Amino acid sequence: MILGPSAHVDTFTRDNLPPFEEWPDLLLDGFDYPETLNAGVELTDAMVEKGFGDHTALIGNGRQRTYKELTDWSNRIAHALVEDYGVQPGNRVLIRSANNPAMVACWLAATKAGAVVVNTMPMLRAGELSKIVDKAEISLALCDTRLMDEMALCAKDSRFLKAVVGFDGTANHDAELDRVALGKSVKFDAVETGRDDVALLGFTSGTTGEPKATMHFHRDLLIIADGYAKEVLGVRPNDIFVGSPPLAFTFGLGGLAIFPLRFGAAATLLEHASPPNMIEIIETYRATISFTAPTAYRMMLAALDEGADLSSLRIAVSAGETLPAPVFEDWVRKTGKPILDGIGATEMLHIFISNRLDDMHPACTGRPLTGYEAKIVDEDMSELPRGEVGRLAVRGPVGCRYLADTRQQKYVKKGWNLTGDSFTQDTEGRFHFAARSDDMIISAGYNIAGPEVEAALLKHPHVLECAVIGIADEARGQIVEAHIVLVEGVAAGDGVVKTLQDHVKATIAPYKYPRSVRFTAALPKTESGKIQRFRLKAERQA
Repeated sequence: MILGPSAHVDTFTRDNLPPFEEWPDLLLDGFDYPETLNAGVELTDAMVEKGFGDHTALIGNGRQRTYKELTDWSNRIAHALVEDYGVQPGNRVLIRSANNPAMVACWLAATKAGAVVVNTMPMLRAGELSKIVDKAEISLALCDTRLMDEMALCAKDSRFLKAVVGFDGTANHDAELDRVALGKSVKFDAVETGRDDVALLGFTSGTTGEPKATMHFHRDLLIIADGYAKEVLGVRPNDIFVGSPPLAFTFGLGGLAIFPLRFGAAATLLEHASPPNMIEIIETYRATISFTAPTAYRMMLAALDEGADLSSLRIAVSAGETLPAPVFEDWVRKTGKPILDGIGATEMLHIFISNRLDDMHPACTGRPLTGYEAKIVDEDMSELPRGEVGRLAVRGPVGCRYLADTRQQKYVKKGWNLTGDSFTQDTEGRFHFAARSDDMIISAGYNIAGPEVEAALLKHPHVLECAVIGIADEARGQIVEAHIVLVEGVAAGDGVVKTLQDHVKATIAPYKYPRSVRFTAALPKTESGKIQRFRLKAERQA
């Protein structure tokens, strides 16, 4: 493996790539890009040059922005980043925001400036942000001014974070970054990054709760569009994308920014796009492609009974958790519209196995995309016969590269990416999800690490011991359940439940709180004192 020339002056990311012998095999046939490639330019300036300047690129905050307007906006911000905030190629820049056009403009601007972007969710607390800042050695954060409190707390004691610059995520454009950028030129000579310069760090939590940073190149950002979006979705310039996943998730960044911008389509970016109002959003914006989790489609089915109009919708994409067969069947029956289940991973950047418009089935994840290979293996990486449950192994034009992390050796074996999912493959070659291979809790499309929730609970004086597991839930796939031993003198009851739930919400991202709390006199343990969470799971399934 030989990497091409790099434009990074700050070589941190390239220096911290895994050793080549730990990389997955990369199958790059059919994905040819020039040695010099800047994804930010390809999604904006290049689209204007192709004649899309007057096409709508972004919808949000009560207005539409054309490709020309987005190009000018991101170029002004890029000037500000370089000239006023000293951003050099290779520096990591954190962005903290809800889904809105300003977040996309900041991401594109930082990418054009040659920075490595770290998008983060607005729900993260200061402690969680600090872990990300420390891991990626981030010196600059761009933050929606409405979300400054936790960011400021993070910066206060940070070894690395030197500056937090506010931008306005509404339509007012009256924050510091907006004011500085306003006087800049709309022409910007973007950094001529290498196609295999790191452009994006996608953070994901392992079962330990310690964040892992997945490293994605400029070419990778285009590969997922030129692969999945082109092959499966057949994106057209008149498509209008909507969805609920945060742009901080690579599922959201792909589906609500990269895919539409690559093909001259429009992205609808709404801060309050959530399962209950997705039907209304599709109707209002005449959306043609929706991206969300099965939880949302379940809720949308209820709204359909009230005469909702989904005539504009061309494709519903489901990912984040497996799509239950009844939801698939009810959706197709009630709407007559295709719903495509697929599986992706932060490590793989986006979806790599999917159903197709002409080949979709209930309780089926589909087939690998062109350029990808997948198989079912045992613990020794030997391929299993069709129909047997085993570990999903995949390889393709993108793959796992953790930033300075020994867990690379667990995710990549013999050139294959092991996603941590158990699957079967049927006789016709389609893949079917069986279960998660580890103890990660997936609730409404969010990955939640049990030990992180336990750590938050243990900070409360009422809690002596606790164990967190995921239990099945019809609406969310799984929910977090906490088994708690209270300190002596504290009586169990609804008041204590609410106190502990509120405590978790205030300590870590609120979506991680335990929706179910059970009090117990003792937790099951091994002779050495290790908590046996599998016994708690077995008892709940009995």
